[in-house]
Amino acid sequence: MAKAIMVQGTMSNAGKSLLAAGLCRIFRQDGYRVAPFKSQNMALNSFITEEGLEMGRAQVMQAEAAGIAPSVKMNPILLKPTNDVGSQVIVNGEVLGTMSARDYFKFKKELVPKVMEAYEELAAENDIIVIEGAGSPAEINLKEDDIVNMGMAKRAKAPVLLVGDIDRGGVFAQLIGTVMLLEEDERKMVKGLIVNKFRGDKTILDPGIKMLEERSGVPVVGVAPYLDIQVEDEDSLTERFEGHQERGILDLAVIRLPRISNFTDFNPLESIPGVSLRYVRHVHELGSPDMILLPGTKNTMEDLLWMRQNGLEAAVLKEAAKGKIIFGICGGYQMLGETLSDPHHVEAGGQIKGMGLLPMDTVFVEAKTRTRVQGHFLELPGILHSMSGIPLEGYEIHMGTSRPNQDAVQASKIVDQVTKEEKEDGLCAGNVYGTYVHGVFDREEVTQGLVKALGDWKGIDVSQMTSVDFAAFKESQYDILAAELRRHLDMKKIYEILETGIEE
Repeated sequence: MAKAIMVQGTMSNAGKSLLAAGLCRIFRQDGYRVAPFKSQNMALNSFITEEGLEMGRAQVMQAEAAGIAPSVKMNPILLKPTNDVGSQVIVNGEVLGTMSARDYFKFKKELVPKVMEAYEELAAENDIIVIEGAGSPAEINLKEDDIVNMGMAKRAKAPVLLVGDIDRGGVFAQLIGTVMLLEEDERKMVKGLIVNKFRGDKTILDPGIKMLEERSGVPVVGVAPYLDIQVEDEDSLTERFEGHQERGILDLAVIRLPRISNFTDFNPLESIPGVSLRYVRHVHELGSPDMILLPGTKNTMEDLLWMRQNGLEAAVLKEAAKGKIIFGICGGYQMLGETLSDPHHVEAGGQIKGMGLLPMDTVFVEAKTRTRVQGHFLELPGILHSMSGIPLEGYEIHMGTSRPNQDAVQASKIVDQVTKEEKEDGLCAGNVYGTYVHGVFDREEVTQGLVKALGDWKGIDVSQMTSVDFAAFKESQYDILAAELRRHLDMKKIYEILETGIEE
């Protein structure tokens, strides 16, 4: 069985996911078979495996860092919030149902056998498992029947590295307070502290580090710097949303919906020099971009009503009337149609008008479509005509089916990689385009084709604005991450912690 080490945090967004990914890459570079694991993940960014099963993207990112294929065994429970008090519960990649927070809290202990079965299968196949916690282990209202923090550490016999975020301030109180709120047996499992996201001269921090070790009784195994590493974000706490609003040579605007999901679809566009990708929530932020992107969402109808109420829908329609490119993915694609109906109360129920930019009607159904696809764009009208025939690939995750009306123009032909069924996907009308395929921009040919089409339309030379092989780019980012962590973490001590484990 594999040895395990666990990364827990003092709060959400302390940097657990990135540090776990970095450790995965380091262990892999050192010759070990390593896999990530997170028993329970709450996020709207998800991924479909080759088997057509759904899992959280954070563990996909960590699997990439470990150099292995993603598996739902790495994330047996995924919670996708549907509203403020309830979530869709996905177990081993399949939808179990939708539960309120209170109902799930009562139910979760029944999932322990599923969690441990997944973990033990991974542990039998690898030398090291890097486990990630969720939120904070000191959330005392959630500790009963815990399956994701100290409860998981105990079951896996995993020593814990506790991470605090100095960028938010109060890191000493974060770390010491968390340790003090743990039970005695839990405190003994914390074998190292990490101060994360540090900027500046570390020597100024040294007196605080000494006091932190004295007060907590736990060694500090590293002060990790604030890293600008371009890897995928887990959820809506991403700092991408707070980025600059400067316009590039090509200006792309993503509507930041309240329940935005799978915004990782747009990460490849951020890596292109001269392209600005802005997330906007208000009409005054939108301006007049070259292209507006409508992302996926966990609640299409409510997010469309949100756009309708705050004026963003009218602003998008105005830009569409000017001939600007409007591109919708999944829920964003559904919004572009004429009607959205929810007879089974998959979302809020009822029927509403769509934006009316694409000739189709969407009906939400109880069964979720989950699959990977490959294909190519068909003959596209409008500004993106030059992208006709370009190959694409990605995955589908959606609860609705969209039926094109008469004279609709299909956007692509794809092959379901699970069922091998060939089908048409997406629609286009003028300069409005939509698809159900997440990851549609991941291929270099697609991003390069998009840049060229936009450049030709604007009459500017974009020959120097080369897109990148996104898979190779991510590999380079994982190597940079590993190199930085080797510089700033005491890896000798971390290996000692891994080897020693916890006292029985």
